[in-house]
Amino acid sequence: MQPSASARFQGRFFLLLAAAVLVLGGCASSLGPVNDSLQKRQYAWAGAIRWGDFEGAFGLVEPGLREQQPLTELELERYAQLQVSSYREIASTADLKGGYAARDIEIGVINRHTMAERTAQYREEWRYDAEARQWWLTSGMPDFWKGQ
Repeated sequence: MQPSASARFQGRFFLLLAAAVLVLGGCASSLGPVNDSLQKRQYAWAGAIRWGDFEGAFGLVEPGLREQQPLTELELERYAQLQVSSYREIASTADLKGGYAARDIEIGVINRHTMAERTAQYREEWRYDAEARQWWLTSGMPDFWKGQ
């Protein structure tokens, strides 16, 4: 006895579905390490900022930018006057194939001397260095003083 047309259709449908899952799974996995790397770097950056480790955070800034704009003693002293009270992602975008990602962040900061709390907006911009297989922050350190 031969399978009905309906059974043959179901068999073909499931075969095509399985093939599609395998193909799409392969596409996702090719960018998986890049995405994982980005998430790890963003997590490390957010953790360093949250805990006030601004020197550690500076290590995630693109090396060329670190050379052009090194942290001065005055800047480190200003960062030391702050306590980060919150760090919240507002929006994000990523073009993993293009090697670009960005996040809009709201950071709550407290001045340790006056105990005054305020929020600051900051946009993180990340670039993937394929040679080093590393994401680097290209937007520099947050400016909590608006250039003052």
